Amino acid sequence: MHKVFMSFHHKDQTYKDALIDLNERYPMFVDGSVDTGNVSDQLPDETIRQKIRDDYLRDTTVTMVLVGQGTKGRKHVDWEIYSSMYDGLKNKRSGILAVLLPGANPGNYYTVAHENEKSSLYPETANWTTVKSRAEYERRYPYLPDRIIDNLLNNEAKLSVVPWEKLDTNSLPMLINNAFEARTSNKYDLSRAMRRANT
Repeated sequence: MHKVFMSFHHKDQTYKDALIDLNERYPMFVDGSVDTGNVSDQLPDETIRQKIRDDYLRDTTVTMVLVGQGTKGRKHVDWEIYSSMYDGLKNKRSGILAVLLPGANPGNYYTVAHENEKSSLYPETANWTTVKSRAEYERRYPYLPDRIIDNLLNNEAKLSVVPWEKLDTNSLPMLINNAFEARTSNKYDLSRAMRRANT
């Protein structure tokens, strides 16, 4: 099983708790989540990144971003995503999986980065569309953090965006493993400055 860090806005705690409860009944991953809320935003970006990567994400290999309506503007979520994507000397980059919580997916969209997800999760979908513009991603995913959209547009990174309703004891291990397998080949776009304040 892979060690997973869950990044989320505290208002969405019930969804994290539901995943932990499901995982306790049907073990699918090792929970490596810890609270990064004590990291000061007065520190330089590199210090924040290093502290989160080395102290909080330490030995996790997959970061699951739980995306609710308030997630996009949270600085700690952005720091956790950035730190997860960073390939450090001590701790290597993680795979990323974005989960759209109820209310954060108004158009019922999803993005598949791995072929096995198509037939397993979306057998009803016959025609697939490739999205190539930021404007279209922002229209489809109005609550998705900007750094995730940066990397959906990045051909050198593979990350899936899945609706909450699609998570179960079959799909979740597959999605986590897909993110894990992609982590070493992903070349994430980290050009966006780290968020310094909540919006």
